[in-house]
Amino acid sequence: MMDTGLIPAPLAVEGGGRGAFTFGVDTTLSAGPGTEGTERWLRSTLGAALGLPLRPAPQDAPGGVRLLLDDTLGAEAYRLDISDAGAEIRGGDAAGVFWGAQTLRQLLGPDAFRRAPVGPVTSREIAARTIEDAPRFRWRGLMLDVARHFMPKEGVLRYLDLLAAHKLNVFHFHLSDDQGWRVQIKRYPKLTEVGSWRARTKFGHRASPLWDDKPHGGFYTQDDIREIVAYAADRHIAVVPEIDIPGHSQAAIAAYPELGNTDVIDTTSLTVWDNWGIAKNVLAPTDNTLRFYEGVFEELLDLFPADPARFPEFSGFFHIGGDECPKDQWKESATAQARIKELGLADENALQSWIIRHFDNWLSERGRRLIGWDEILEGGLAPGAAVSSWRGYQGGVTAARAGHDVVMCPEQHVYLDYRQAAGEDEPVPIAYVRTLEDVYRFEPVPQQLTEAEARHVLGTQANLWTEVMEDHTRVDYQAFPRLAAFAEVAWSRLPAPAERDFAGFEHRMTDHYARLDALGVGYRPPAGPLPWQRRPGVLGRPIEGAPPNV
Repeated sequence: MMDTGLIPAPLAVEGGGRGAFTFGVDTTLSAGPGTEGTERWLRSTLGAALGLPLRPAPQDAPGGVRLLLDDTLGAEAYRLDISDAGAEIRGGDAAGVFWGAQTLRQLLGPDAFRRAPVGPVTSREIAARTIEDAPRFRWRGLMLDVARHFMPKEGVLRYLDLLAAHKLNVFHFHLSDDQGWRVQIKRYPKLTEVGSWRARTKFGHRASPLWDDKPHGGFYTQDDIREIVAYAADRHIAVVPEIDIPGHSQAAIAAYPELGNTDVIDTTSLTVWDNWGIAKNVLAPTDNTLRFYEGVFEELLDLFPADPARFPEFSGFFHIGGDECPKDQWKESATAQARIKELGLADENALQSWIIRHFDNWLSERGRRLIGWDEILEGGLAPGAAVSSWRGYQGGVTAARAGHDVVMCPEQHVYLDYRQAAGEDEPVPIAYVRTLEDVYRFEPVPQQLTEAEARHVLGTQANLWTEVMEDHTRVDYQAFPRLAAFAEVAWSRLPAPAERDFAGFEHRMTDHYARLDALGVGYRPPAGPLPWQRRPGVLGRPIEGAPPNV
């Protein structure tokens, strides 16, 4: 393979021996049927960055960029052929053409990642070559928690561009938690009037004595959500919303106290939680709670429509959380105990499973698919439900063997809130050290699965929980450069973890850091955090040693 500096690494690169393609003011752009979205993106993004008009031209015009669909290629696959006659991108579908355009952008150098030219408009030469490429996994995702710390809409759109630049195609949007509710629901306005902000915020890990005493909050209007979903779709990214139930729900209960266990505590006294961890205030297992969340979900299904034509394998997924639900209040609640007896359930764990199954069936009746954290396996699922395996590999193994699709996101490998090094300069160090190399050597498919069982692994995603990421600069630092390594794991057909060429990846990252610089990404430098990236005196929760491989 030629050294192209590309990330993620393509399937195959061959030298063309046909001179070079000159990309300049006379370069034209022609788009075959079905490739118009990439045509618009190239002209608005690449053209703006380099100051080039990329004028429209017929398909057979010499010296231009040509976009074509090719049904001999697979889903999301592309072939980029560069010669002195021009650059041709063929894709197995519109997404494949778009990923080919992302590769072309990388070949044009870091200035192609800016928003405007940084000097006189000049021509650039790309050596002749042919790149053939296709993804290993269909689901290549990032989960962003905007509940703990809100990210304004412009920041979300920026992250969608960063996902696209790394050929990631699923954006898991964590929209509710104990510390905030982030999406407008018109029939329940208090969810944002009350639930979208908190009076103060813990600064650092929950054991820290420090507080930020200014109110924190924000939410997305329904039109904001429509804009985000459309922006993502233009970049061939599916948005999977998450509303966490029945735990992680204190913000909703603060807004509508009747949702909580009113026979155990005075829920009218609750506020949006200002600390981290797992709140004990959970939803009451009542018909009123079920009807309330059915109303919420009805509005959200309209905001996050299924798109089977663009995302045939995972269109219509809706994430309901289902994790970390303390049962203390249910054990004390006469209402909850009566519900357990009425339904003939064994205990409070079975009660949680009953709630999950209710919404599993409710979503299925509307042509949608439930996905939840791996705790939802404990009570049985409908055939179409899927699992996010976060506590390790075992949830994914159990799900796949039971015939459920699974997305692998084990915390021990791809929780990007975990610290990146053991040094004292790491800002607010959380949990185990997960270095760039650790992420690069992550293998999503559990080795104990048979070939048939492994087909249930839809793919993988990295997760960004934002308790100690108070703004986008902290999110950048925790995400990058590890998200680049993760993108290669998700896209490229890498050898077994021990056999992967991490030195070669680091060499290619030299080029990629320049691209991230042009994009304004505040990544962690290889030598360690810059002075302004540190958080001296802010308590974290480091855990020593290697994480368990479970």
